[in-house]
Amino acid sequence: MSEQLKFKGTALFTGRQLLPGSMVLILSDKGVVLDIVHESQAGEDVRILNGLLSPGFVNTHCHLELSHMAGVIPEGTGLPAFLTSVMEKRGQQDAAVQEKAMQQAAQAMWESGVAAVGDICNSTATLSLKKDSPVYYHSFIETMGFVPGFAQQRYDYSLGVLEQFRTIDGPRHTSSIVPHAPYSVSEALFALLATTPNNTPITIHNQECEAENMLYKDKSGAFLDFYRHFNMDATAFQPTGANSLPAWLPWFKHLPVILVHNTYTTAADIAFTREHAPEAYWCLCPQANLYIEKRIPDVPLLRSQGCTITLGTDSLASNHNLSIWQEIQVIRQHYSTIALEEILQWATLNGAMALGIADKYGSFETGRQPGVLLIDELESHRIL
Repeated sequence: MSEQLKFKGTALFTGRQLLPGSMVLILSDKGVVLDIVHESQAGEDVRILNGLLSPGFVNTHCHLELSHMAGVIPEGTGLPAFLTSVMEKRGQQDAAVQEKAMQQAAQAMWESGVAAVGDICNSTATLSLKKDSPVYYHSFIETMGFVPGFAQQRYDYSLGVLEQFRTIDGPRHTSSIVPHAPYSVSEALFALLATTPNNTPITIHNQECEAENMLYKDKSGAFLDFYRHFNMDATAFQPTGANSLPAWLPWFKHLPVILVHNTYTTAADIAFTREHAPEAYWCLCPQANLYIEKRIPDVPLLRSQGCTITLGTDSLASNHNLSIWQEIQVIRQHYSTIALEEILQWATLNGAMALGIADKYGSFETGRQPGVLLIDELESHRIL
């Protein structure tokens, strides 16, 4: 019989509920969950740990490609100015510097207990990093292009990137092609993305700033200056008279969709999403929202409407770290009445469901292999 691994902490979070410290997690030597039993039934060789035990975190929104931009962009600029800086400065460091920064960021996530990541890709920069990684990655190949005449060209480029990532698809990697954001994708490009076969889940930056909704309501706001700055022809865009979300969501009707940021999402937007995309996940990246917009989403609204919430970190261009535990701490600071048990589910099981990997990750259900992390008030770190 193979060796069993037994862990007992000050508490045990299963992915769904918080159990007392008297419960022991039992796994195979390969990390597969065998059982959770009371300490009186656990037998010998139980490893006693000072902290809360949890399944590995699932980071449903990350940009590893931007890891070399840590500290490059000042805080509080607002999203259009932030995007301008990213576009103008992301190529200023050489490939070796970028590669080292991505490797260090990925290693830090792994050590902090992140078991799976939904990672945004604009190129093949992270391909070699992911090939033999112990972390599960879903690579979201992001396409953008606001000028309709270039839709096919932009789509074909991203399909080429997707084909390269699909060469490493397997037990710890999957991939799909997705839109960047409503303000950067034309209707023609949305239409092309919607026809892509076997392409799930979808993710999109959603209502991260007020300017996005203003653009769609009456074609006003800061994105018009953004388009002029980059000589982008926005004449073909026609406002809808409403927020941005209803204009694009029907293209992906009834597909799993991860909506990221949601800082300016309303109750009406949520109701529309419930009707058109019942399998929607609402990813929060509060540290990035504070970094860029000095604002975080209306979490009580999302909870009151029964939204399935997940957590992400965004990039080191918009965050000081890629720690899911730190995202949890920020949420707890702003919304102290939300139980830790609930937020931990956002960070584990809900994230695994969003990425379509809940059969292995996100919970301590028998047969799963989610990784094990230990959490105290200051940090989280991997123990298996």
